[in-house]
Amino acid sequence: MLSRFSGPAEVIRGRPTGVAVPVGVTIAVVLLLVIVLGITNPVRAPLVTSDALGPDNGEVVSDYVARAAGTLKQPPGNEHWALVSFARPVSSGTVLEVAATVRVSQLLFRLPLDRVQTPLVPVSVASGAAAIERAHVLASARVQRMTGETVRQGNIAAVSSQQFARDCACVIGIVVRGDLDRLGALRSTSAVRAVEALHADAVFGRFAVRPLLPEQAETVSPGPDDGAVVSGGSP
Repeated sequence: MLSRFSGPAEVIRGRPTGVAVPVGVTIAVVLLLVIVLGITNPVRAPLVTSDALGPDNGEVVSDYVARAAGTLKQPPGNEHWALVSFARPVSSGTVLEVAATVRVSQLLFRLPLDRVQTPLVPVSVASGAAAIERAHVLASARVQRMTGETVRQGNIAAVSSQQFARDCACVIGIVVRGDLDRLGALRSTSAVRAVEALHADAVFGRFAVRPLLPEQAETVSPGPDDGAVVSGGSP
């Protein structure tokens, strides 16, 4: 006798849920969006700054001065960015006199204090004498924010700010642009210690600037930092 459960086996098929297809479509759309965004907004490679103006740490000063002079012997006909290092700190007025024939783009301020490491304060300026004359005001405001992590560093910043505001003789270098003849003429000025030019294709803002400090006489290296923090610079 056949059991009442005997007979053709019934195949139970799952019913379409209506979920698998939309999920697959969604994944495909997301992947497509990622590809499109990657094409229209590619990840930019980090800017690599390989050009530099100024001496290397540990470099012999006389070697740097000679190396800087050699950069003025490039093929003529183009303008170049260049670093002008002063023999002693100068005022904004002296900058106007020395660099009257070139475009000054940046002034490098640093308060001269005996045996004290004071901060370097670069100030970019627009073209014209008025911007150069006002640069010391911007330097004074900027150095106020360089308070550092110690009381001594805060005092150095405060004293630097006071002296910058008085338009002290605190400019140790300038970044300029001009042709090689005009850059070379700057070297004949008694206030100028060295002039170093970059290649003609250099772009402002994409090169490092490490000025030669007036007190560095033999080797480029950090000086002592054990002197008293008192007002310095020349009014």
